[in-house]
Parts: sequence; C-alpha cells; structure tokens
Amino acid sequence: MLEIIMVLFTVYTLIKIYISIMQIGYIDTQKSGEAILMSQENYQIAGEYAVKKERLGILSTLVDYGVFVWWILGGFAWLTSALNTGSSAQDAVLFLFGFIAIGFIANLPFELYQTFKLDKEYGFTNTTPKLYIIDQLKSSLLFIVFGGIIFYILSWIVINIENWWIWGFTLLFSIALLVNIIYPTIIAPIFNKFTPLEDGELRDSIEKMMQSVGLKSDGVFVLDASKRDSRLNAYFGGLGKSKRVVLFDTLVEKLTNKELLAVLGHELGHFSHGDIWKNIGMMGLLLLSSFFLLGNLPESLFFDMKIEPNAGIEIAMMMMLLPLISFVFTPIMSAVSRHNEYAADEFGSELGGKENLVSALIKLIQENKAFPKSHPLVIFFYYTHPPVLERLKELGYDANAVNEMIKPLEKDGIFAFLE
Repeated sequence: MLEIIMVLFTVYTLIKIYISIMQIGYIDTQKSGEAILMSQENYQIAGEYAVKKERLGILSTLVDYGVFVWWILGGFAWLTSALNTGSSAQDAVLFLFGFIAIGFIANLPFELYQTFKLDKEYGFTNTTPKLYIIDQLKSSLLFIVFGGIIFYILSWIVINIENWWIWGFTLLFSIALLVNIIYPTIIAPIFNKFTPLEDGELRDSIEKMMQSVGLKSDGVFVLDASKRDSRLNAYFGGLGKSKRVVLFDTLVEKLTNKELLAVLGHELGHFSHGDIWKNIGMMGLLLLSSFFLLGNLPESLFFDMKIEPNAGIEIAMMMMLLPLISFVFTPIMSAVSRHNEYAADEFGSELGGKENLVSALIKLIQENKAFPKSHPLVIFFYYTHPPVLERLKELGYDANAVNEMIKPLEKDGIFAFLE
C-alpha cells in the first residue's frame, strides 16, 4: 500500500509541475505579442509576474513533495519519538500541532518571498513586516485555541468510535457551516476594519438593488484592504443574518458608481442563483469522499512506515493525502464555478448595465495586472472564473475590438466608449 501511495503522490506532483511548465511556456510566448486589454508595457509586466509566480509555485511543489516523502519514510516516527506522544486525544493534538508547524516552516520561505519580494516588486503588496507578524500572531492564536479544540474532538472520535470517518465528516462539515456564518461578523474583523458605506447615492442604489432580489443583509461595508494589498475585489459573504456585502476600498477608489453597481449585480447573481449553497454542497461531497477513502486506510500502510497507527498519525495522513482527492475533484468544481460565473455576469449585466460590467472587468484586469491569457490546461484545472476574454465574449463584446477602442484612452485611464 505504501508503494501505491508513493506512486499516486508522485504522479500528482508531476502533473502539477507539467501544468505549470505548460503555463510558463504559453505566457512566455504570448507576452511578447500584441497586448490585449492593457498597454503593451503593463501586458509585458503582467506576463513576467505570472511566469515568476508559476516558477515559485514549482519550487514550492517540489518542497511539498520532499516533505511528503520525509514524513512517510521516517518523519512520523521521528515526531512521535521527539514529542514522546502516545495514543490519547491530548497526545494526538500535540502531534498534530507539531505536524502543522513543520509544514508551516517548510512553506514559510515561499510565502515570505511571494509577499516581500515578488508582490513588492510589482507593486501589489502594502504589507509591512510589522503587519505581517501581527497577522501571523493573530492567526496562530486563533488556530491554537480553536484548532486545538477541533483536533481534540476529532481525535476523541477516532479513538472511541468504530466508523469514526462518518462522525468526523459530520463534525468538520458542521464547523465549516458555522465558519461561513460567523466569518464576516466575528473572524474577518480581527484582521481588517469594516466601515459601513457612507450614506449617499451609491448606498441608496445598492440597497435598492438588494431589495430587488430579496436580499436582507447585515449591511454594505468597505474593507481596508489597501493596507495589505493594492488589488481590487469585492465579495458577498455569510449565511443567514450575517450576510453582508463587502467592497474593497481599492475597488471603491478605482471604479465609478455605475461600475460598482454592475460588480455588485454580479455578486447578487450568485446570491439569487444559490451559488453559495451549491459551493457548500460540493465542498461537503469532497469532504465526505475524503473521509470515506482516507478514513479507511489499511493498517498495513502504517506498519510499512514502521509506526503504530494512532489518532494523531491517522488525522495527519488524511491532511497530507487530501490534496490527491481534491485534485481529482478540482476540474469538476472549477467547471461548475465557471458556469456559475457566466450566469452571474448575465445577471449583473441586467441589473447594473452590460457596458458598466464590461468596463469594470477591464479595469479589474488592468489594475490587478492580471495576464488575460492562460494555457487551456490551467483553465481546465484551476480557473474558478472564466478567462476575461471569454467573459467579454459572452457579454457580446469582441475583445480585439474593445482593445482597439481603449488604446487612445489608456493614458487617462477612462473608458468613454462604454459610457
């Protein structure tokens, strides 16, 4: 069984690297051609950033593979011995904290390079070392407290219940639902400041738009995203009474009111179509499949690794092998998500005006320096949103024609042809 696991993880790693290599070659070729939807200079910059990020991803994948091999060939035995853990739930929690800490340390150099070198070089991040450390301390404290509680309960289930994978799934799925409810109002404010959108024409228009689709929310808030990142975004989050509309301050600054309403119309399309519940359903199916497969690993696997199976090791093995199962689900979930995005675009164009949504999409591409083209394999596996060129096409706008029209206006950063 150990050999099968090794082969599967090796194939998974090689596929990921192959996809990244295809993406790098594709973008290297495309970025030297005629620019689409942005100036030639920004087009080149966006391509360079995408290539560098992909190369960093390959290195990270190789390190992850090395760490995986280390764990199964002796790492689990070493950590058990180093921590002197036994088979109790408390020992399992300690073991899992050690397991996660080692994974965090292994990936930390890549996160630091991404944040303070790559993103800083291309003007995406405003994060300071002080803010980064504060965020890490907050995240760690939350994880130690709440993660420790979850690990303890899950470990107790593994130790005391025969078909523990059923109850383990029930526990984690229930927690995922709870997190969706409390995240916008309790967790997110720990890291960011949420300011109610000021009274005025924009707020009135947003509230009127929400009423038209029957959305009762906790309010419309502006997130101080600019203290960490310069990119534009917005989201609709929460369940029940915690539902709220969140606009990044960078988005409010860069988009006109009409464009903001079109973007909001897109988000309301997700609400109207029940996409949040669809996503929760898909997540539940993935989680249930994972618990079924990984919760029934044969004891021979652990004996092949020369370790005694216990709650901590079994849960750690699940966490380590979960990417294998999620990778199989990824193309399906991505395809469903892209379908939902097209439908939300159509909904948003009807609520906020097609020309305003097109204008907003182009600004998002330009401000976020997102390279507008990708290799088909990357789109197939990873794209939860359709490529912007395809979105424009679905909205009835030929990208090449739009490209010709925005060239004379790029200096001023306006899109008069859409107004």
